[in-house]
Amino acid sequence: MARLDLIPSLKKTLIVIHDLVATALAVTLAFVIRFEGGRLATRLELLPSILPVFLLYAAAIYWLFSLYKSKWRFASLPDLSNIVRAATVLALTLLVVDYVLASSTFYGFFFFGKITIALYWLLQVALLGGPRLAYRYLKYEQARTHAKDGAHPALLLGRGTDIEALLRAIESGAFRKIAAEGILSPRQGELGQVIRGVPVLGSFADLERVVEEFRERGVSIRRLVLTQNALTGDHGSDAEGTDLLLRARRLGLPLSRMQDVEEGVSAAALQPVEIEDLLLRPTVEIDRARLARFVRGRRIIVTGGGGSIGSELCLRSAAFGASHILVIENSEPALHQITEALATLGTDTKVEGAIADVRDRMRMDGLFAQFKPDVVFHAAALKHVPYLEQDWGEGIRTNVFGSMNVADAAVANGAKAMVMISTDKAIEPVSMLGATKRFAEMYAQALDAEMASAAGGTGHQNGGTRLIAVRFGNVLGSNGSVVPKFKAQIARGGPVTVTHRDMVRYFMTVREAVDLVITAASHADGEGRQAGAPAPAPVTSNAAPREQASVYVLKMGQPVRIYALAERMIRLAGFEPGTDIDIVETGIRPGERLHEILFSQQEPMAETGIDGVMAAKPLFADRQYLAARLAALVEAITRGDRLAAEAILEEAIPEFAARKSRPTADATAAASAPPAQSRSA
Repeated sequence: MARLDLIPSLKKTLIVIHDLVATALAVTLAFVIRFEGGRLATRLELLPSILPVFLLYAAAIYWLFSLYKSKWRFASLPDLSNIVRAATVLALTLLVVDYVLASSTFYGFFFFGKITIALYWLLQVALLGGPRLAYRYLKYEQARTHAKDGAHPALLLGRGTDIEALLRAIESGAFRKIAAEGILSPRQGELGQVIRGVPVLGSFADLERVVEEFRERGVSIRRLVLTQNALTGDHGSDAEGTDLLLRARRLGLPLSRMQDVEEGVSAAALQPVEIEDLLLRPTVEIDRARLARFVRGRRIIVTGGGGSIGSELCLRSAAFGASHILVIENSEPALHQITEALATLGTDTKVEGAIADVRDRMRMDGLFAQFKPDVVFHAAALKHVPYLEQDWGEGIRTNVFGSMNVADAAVANGAKAMVMISTDKAIEPVSMLGATKRFAEMYAQALDAEMASAAGGTGHQNGGTRLIAVRFGNVLGSNGSVVPKFKAQIARGGPVTVTHRDMVRYFMTVREAVDLVITAASHADGEGRQAGAPAPAPVTSNAAPREQASVYVLKMGQPVRIYALAERMIRLAGFEPGTDIDIVETGIRPGERLHEILFSQQEPMAETGIDGVMAAKPLFADRQYLAARLAALVEAITRGDRLAAEAILEEAIPEFAARKSRPTADATAAASAPPAQSRSA
């Protein structure tokens, strides 16, 4: 180990020696070029008495301008700028000494002179910067040669600045088996240019022509690589992305996209472009620096950590610098998969896994007491509408009592924040899923109010656990999402099944969903503790709501009509709806409605000050009121009495009771829906 520690010191010493030799050489060469004969001999004779002092001064200047902190292999314009500034300071020093001291006091003439000092400056910049740039170029050529060994010829697609970053990543070895042969750019001004030795051969529309020209030259393009933003913003369009995916498939070329390097993760990645990448509005950008500040160094529990949302929460928390993560999961395979994935990240986060069910109160209490979390992300839930309509008791056990167990354990063990993953179906619920999630929201809000009141009328400003909920729309790629179902049906040749032609839903990506969860936690634990007036005493169901925001929702743009989504996915797969693959309406299932909403009309809105995130203040009953309903729910479940359970939920949630008398488009749609030709789970 000691020998390994000597290697950086030895390298730095050699660099210092190089720079001082270059400095001495620059001064000497300046005299040799400028003077000759006796004038040169006089100066060379006096030089040994002056040079040692100047070299010590130069070493200090080089250290001041950080010449020894950067690696030669990555020498860049900032490094060259530091060299120029250091050489300028040294030249100005010589000028001052020459004009103020030497000419009048020691020699009676200018020892250097303006021309000599100018020559010195040029020589110094060249002798310090030249070897650095030469070394970098040597390493660059070695990397290019190594990267092309066994690599597949590829075309890179994107804007010039993004392509330059991608080429750097390829040269550094971050992306292997890719040999960049050409570039296609959406910007006309970049056509005909060369970026890091790779020519810009056309726009996206020229894909087939460029591939054919390479084939004629004996080069077979094997893949296409998109930059991260190639099809968003002003770099492309949604329609252009769809067209590009179809054309790539006709050419038989795999289309990959460069992913952002994860915070805290050292390796970049290429990911295949999937159909769902082209189904959404531009992604909502979240302040990731804010999230990193909130998560870094925290102890975090994620319930349901093996699910689609829970696993991403674990990965993001580790990437943002959490000190410890406890993954709670009742599926052993899912728990193993996420803990293995966390182990491969290469972060310093310590990961533990526990097989447990949130419905087991004693188990939750024990795990929380042992781990002592700072933040709790409660993602464990049952979420599929048809199953919960059928197995209503299981939904209540998990979504209501499981959430209660987690919330109570978080408060009892001093967590700073607990975030419950809820759903847009919790607003004016018409299903058991929505009702159970809404009841869980109310319990968390009642407990949150109790924590605020316990702080002596100062709200959460003096501490206490913040308990909030985050409502999701449909999450693309999550377990049970409609997009994977449609893809599987298209792969089988159809038909693609939709419940109703006019059904619409909000969509968001898994990344957006998880960023929203962490953002909500950071807001609740920060601004949310100071928001509004001091919190009142615990309220009843008829009392005014508290001031603190307690429900957060991502701004998801316009909802998407599911029938149109099915049509587009069929076309993206290269087929024609109704001709190659049929779309069949199966009829609205129990508990479903045509349109989802994000906030109740009675919920007062709250400002978050965070772009892309909305919030609402709570409507809830106090814990004493809810405790009586919880006890009654236990009895109803024990007896298997669904009507009694629904009556209890209707009493606690008036909007749930109103579903029976409320004239909705859902009922009309269900009545007018054509007979189901096939039914999909």
